[in-house]
Amino acid sequence: MDYCKKEQDDHRDGAGDVTEWKKVAELRAVVEAQDPACKEEDDYQLRRFLRARDHNVGKASAMVLKYLQWKRELKPGGRAITDDEVRGELAQEKLYMQGYDRQGRPLVYLFGARHFPARRDLDEFKRYVVYVLDRTCARLAVAGSGNGGGHQEKFAAVADLQGWGYYANCDIRAYVAALEIMQNYYPERLGRVFLIHVPYVFMTAWKIVYPFIDDNTKKKFVFVADKDLHATLREAIDDSQLAEDHGGKLKLLSPAINNTVVVS
Repeated sequence: MDYCKKEQDDHRDGAGDVTEWKKVAELRAVVEAQDPACKEEDDYQLRRFLRARDHNVGKASAMVLKYLQWKRELKPGGRAITDDEVRGELAQEKLYMQGYDRQGRPLVYLFGARHFPARRDLDEFKRYVVYVLDRTCARLAVAGSGNGGGHQEKFAAVADLQGWGYYANCDIRAYVAALEIMQNYYPERLGRVFLIHVPYVFMTAWKIVYPFIDDNTKKKFVFVADKDLHATLREAIDDSQLAEDHGGKLKLLSPAINNTVVVS
């Protein structure tokens, strides 16, 4: 399947038409009347919330108001979550924020077998999810300028589940928490997730988590069979941007590197 072509043809990734931008203006007026902090959010941010609720202004406004309250509580004053606040998660080196796919989207590489629920603190894990998403979103401006000058809003991920074990690595509470943060506070940021080296036992966990994934997000998860791995990843990612672990030339570096952050 030509994943790049399929995503480029998706109207949800388009620049937006006049009608859509009028709805964005309507959404802004509704939200700002209830929470002036909305003035700090740009139109692209509001458009993502609008698209996440299928252009229903009432539902989108409720979503934005919840986001603004969450942002004040978790990141007062617009501060970024620091390395020290997620030191335990960083030490596991289970996630890397490096490379770009062929559409110019920032890549995230995850290694599921390096996550151990017995060792994690759920509050720290939630902060870590925000830490990763903020840093990935900060790379979007670079992605856009390097992709023909277009406005890039989404990232892609490769989730490697080789060695994942149900008793050692399964963490439903953490998976659901991560999904809720991404879907509720970073809507329309995820472009695609390639799940590779998926063991059969993982499907037990997937069936539990699946109902918590909204319909728009479900379409973005792609299970890649081992026989299709080489072709699928190279169709989406150039060799220079593909991790060495997956047969490419990109050397993954320690994730405990503090990047420039644009808090969204």
